Amino acid sequence: MIKIYNRNSKKYDTENVAGGNYIKWCYESPIGKSFTELLIKKKLFSKVYGKYCDNNLSKNKISSFINDFDIDMSICKNNLNDFRNFNDFFIRELNDDARPIDMDTDKLISPGDGRLFAYTDISVNDLVQVKDITYSLAELIQDNDIANEYEGGVCLILRLCPTDYHRFHFVDYGTCEKTNFIPGNYYSVNPTALERVAKLYCQNKREWCVFHSENFGDIIHVEVGATCVGSIIQNYKENKPISKGDEKGYFKFGGSTTILFFKPNTIIVDEDILTQSSLGFETKVNMGETIGKKYR
Repeated sequence: MIKIYNRNSKKYDTENVAGGNYIKWCYESPIGKSFTELLIKKKLFSKVYGKYCDNNLSKNKISSFINDFDIDMSICKNNLNDFRNFNDFFIRELNDDARPIDMDTDKLISPGDGRLFAYTDISVNDLVQVKDITYSLAELIQDNDIANEYEGGVCLILRLCPTDYHRFHFVDYGTCEKTNFIPGNYYSVNPTALERVAKLYCQNKREWCVFHSENFGDIIHVEVGATCVGSIIQNYKENKPISKGDEKGYFKFGGSTTILFFKPNTIIVDEDILTQSSLGFETKVNMGETIGKKYR
């Protein structure tokens, strides 16, 4: 059972996990763990399932998915009948007013919908995956020089479930460098897997870049793939002006993770998010929602 902090009610909600029994089997049972290592973590498994989600046969599962997870279709740009396949639905766009963006240049917004952990004064050689499991930024991005610039900074980990809006956005005005691609495995990013697979983020397929933010300094954006994530699609144009809230890209089917790294003395994360993170709870946030402010 995964408890998520609800900022509005100030209470904890229980996450309705898509494929929860399957995930437990894959990462908790001896047979499931063997099967995960043999096949499920491999690119081929996710590629095949991704092909199915791109096929019009997968359209049949959209209605039941919406009903099972109570997805609000009133905020979507498209109607149910507009989707050609499941991935069309999965990467659905939202109405312009569905995710209000705080355009105050001093305010830091969430880059997407999901469940947020925040860590401050980080050691780049001892980043928290979950309690007692750590990894290094140099391992994650495979660049020691850039990693060392973020010692003492802030790390934000936004976990997206299959039920979430799966597009990710820029948190400020600025320009973004090219994306770096790092091949890897396709483990789930569900907490069940994170508690059992050492250095999972560093093992999975991932993409990263440096975003030159006007108000929060240079930010490292990392997108981590996961089981059944067929593709990570980057939509932005390299080294071209970007506005706050612009779409950066999207994940095709599966749960996924966006990680942001900030240098020291650039942002202050909202206190409720820091408190919940220190207690081991993620905070539910939406794209455009204020999660912090500029350091002064």
